[in-house]
Amino acid sequence: MQEENKMEFREETLNSREIFQGRIIKVRVDTVKLPDGGSSTREIVEHAPAVAIVALDDEQNIKLVRQFRKPVEKMLLEIPAGIMEPGEEPLASARRELEEETGFRADRWEKILTYYSAPGFSDEALHVFLARDLSRGTASPDEDEFLQVVELPLEKAYSHIFDGQIVDGKSIIGIQYAYWHMVRGR
Repeated sequence: MQEENKMEFREETLNSREIFQGRIIKVRVDTVKLPDGGSSTREIVEHAPAVAIVALDDEQNIKLVRQFRKPVEKMLLEIPAGIMEPGEEPLASARRELEEETGFRADRWEKILTYYSAPGFSDEALHVFLARDLSRGTASPDEDEFLQVVELPLEKAYSHIFDGQIVDGKSIIGIQYAYWHMVRGR
């Protein structure tokens, strides 16, 4: 098999200016030198790394959370997720977030993948985990987090991707992984 022809185009940062710093994000504008010698600007959202959890019980039911998402002005049905604390390892963060948001713990954990949620403008890396062998713990959402825990058969959650009831990227990726690997046996 012939190796793919890879071209590498890098952009050198000439200048970087922070324009906003909030609780969760920072926004900066970088002036960059392009591969052809020209220059341009890049608007970049700096975001702490995050985790997302596909939590499946022994009957192949998935634990989801329903919450209002202000940027899209809608209630969304999602897999549990959250921002990693500074210095926290991804698995420790996933364990914490699952219990905080759903009130469940898991004895078996598998890392599915890490991906960039929107690399065209953000550096957020999302670590997605599969959690199995669930048991009850204690839910303790953040004080500004209002969540409803929803349990659905995995196949129904998978169908909700295509009927528009599940629309966020982390949930689509996590549910598709679980469906294809658990239900379809791939």
